[in-house]
Amino acid sequence: MAFWNVLTEVLILLAGALVLGAVFEHFRQSAILGYLLAGLLLGPGALNWVHGDEFVKAIAELGVSLLLFVIGLEFSLRRLLRVGAVGLGGGALQVVVTGVLGAGVARGLGLGWPEAIAIGAIVSLSSTACVLRVLTDRAEMDSVTGRTALGVLLLQDMAVVPLVLLVTMLGGEPTLGAIAWGMGQSVLLISGLALSLFVVSKVLLPRVMRDPTLTRNRELAILLAVVLALGSAWLAHRFGLSPAIGAFIAGVLLAESPFAVQVRADVGALRALFVTLFFTSIGMLGDPVWIAENGVLIAGTVGLIVVGKTVMTTLVVRLFIPKVRHAAGVGLSLAQVGEFSFVLAQIAFASGVLGDRTFKLFVSVTLVTLFMTPYLVAAGPGFGRLLQGIARLVGLSRTDAIEVSAEGSLLGGHIIVIGFGPAAQRMHAKMFKRHGSVLVVDLNPRNLTLARGMGLNAQVGDATNPELLRHLRVADAEIVVVTIPDHRAAVTVVRHVRALAPDIPVIVRSRYHTFAQDIQRAGATVTVDEEDWIGRRLGLEVNRLLRRQAEIEPGDDAGFVDPQDGSEPVETL
Repeated sequence: MAFWNVLTEVLILLAGALVLGAVFEHFRQSAILGYLLAGLLLGPGALNWVHGDEFVKAIAELGVSLLLFVIGLEFSLRRLLRVGAVGLGGGALQVVVTGVLGAGVARGLGLGWPEAIAIGAIVSLSSTACVLRVLTDRAEMDSVTGRTALGVLLLQDMAVVPLVLLVTMLGGEPTLGAIAWGMGQSVLLISGLALSLFVVSKVLLPRVMRDPTLTRNRELAILLAVVLALGSAWLAHRFGLSPAIGAFIAGVLLAESPFAVQVRADVGALRALFVTLFFTSIGMLGDPVWIAENGVLIAGTVGLIVVGKTVMTTLVVRLFIPKVRHAAGVGLSLAQVGEFSFVLAQIAFASGVLGDRTFKLFVSVTLVTLFMTPYLVAAGPGFGRLLQGIARLVGLSRTDAIEVSAEGSLLGGHIIVIGFGPAAQRMHAKMFKRHGSVLVVDLNPRNLTLARGMGLNAQVGDATNPELLRHLRVADAEIVVVTIPDHRAAVTVVRHVRALAPDIPVIVRSRYHTFAQDIQRAGATVTVDEEDWIGRRLGLEVNRLLRRQAEIEPGDDAGFVDPQDGSEPVETL
């Protein structure tokens, strides 16, 4: 009977999440808000239809693990190393600085040191699950803000173990040596877990995945994917680590294999199910009556935390990335209190470090900030641009200037290429040799080094700054090519180019079809829609195979354009 009771609660939670999630999506809001509200209304604090069984909480924790596993599959080890400095340096500094300042403010408000330190640890963490889910839904994981936020969030997840140790010790007799030993032990455990998963992904998994048995029976391949995702989370839990960080490490290592796409597809449905239960279970922790009775106190605390974390995170991240607007976007996106803060709060409350009123306050504050997260992430780019403009006016932005040593040599008729990632590099192989004057602009030093190695004139700079485009003499250029994957940045660049040079041809890459119209409306002459182009290529290959098999007459693939032959221009949307 206990099993059926748990199943009943799970069914009620999923039904509530379905209804409220659909309502929020109907009004073009994040479905996450509906999931949180469903848990809040159905939980013990309101209707009490769901009592928050430990089994439900365990399923919710698996949801976070699967989310991080799938995100890890998107980030290969090489891509992850690109945010290594921001993640390790910026993430660690953010946790320490925010925790210390949070503890200082709590102490200044009259709380004792143990309680103040626990509060500092609680507010230092942000919501990995919520932020990454929103960034993924907005197709911003490949933006500078998205990659930087990921690095900081991953370090925060690694910091959960030492923070749990710290909060646990606050209820007893903590010593500096014991804290240092616990933190060192967690680092060793994470390193050992990463090494063991690396061996599995490089030695064992390729042999298993090449087994023809898995090819003949898709069910076995799906079961293998589930074992990989849940097994990595279980292994981390056995080591005393966060299951989410173990699942992420496994995902990153598997991303290097040719099976990453299939594994990601196989666990996708499970991820959606478990992540939904996670957000509803978080909502269940809230007490609507207590929140209503203490609305002023909660609002003041939320304002203090959101403003304080935004400022601190922006200042810390600014030390590691050149642009104020990107740092500010990260700061606002990570201004909430995270889901793992519930774990710290519950430990501190159980050990007597936090009082009942303080515990309820921070549970309520965390819920409110999680509700705010989709709006904070959405407001991040605009807030960053505003702060960038202010910094430029007061002379605090040191990276708006570009290297203009080649400016005098640009006599007009040059091609300006914004971004030199794989797409631009492929383009170079097809057409750059036919044109003598090409200027590459990028913020990534590695891409610039690669461009210079190919004999191109490469300058560091942010093309979303109109002043930079003036330095590049965009009005005298022959063509501007925008290859950056961040659609918001691409739209901004196109608008600035159009303002400075209304008649110049502008070719723009659109990674997703849904954003192609935005780029076109901004003023692009030609928009290369990647999803449309891939579909054309797929159609071409299907026609070729059909013609070969049926021996039909040539010419049946008319209307398809081979992206490799360069004989036809790209269609304008």
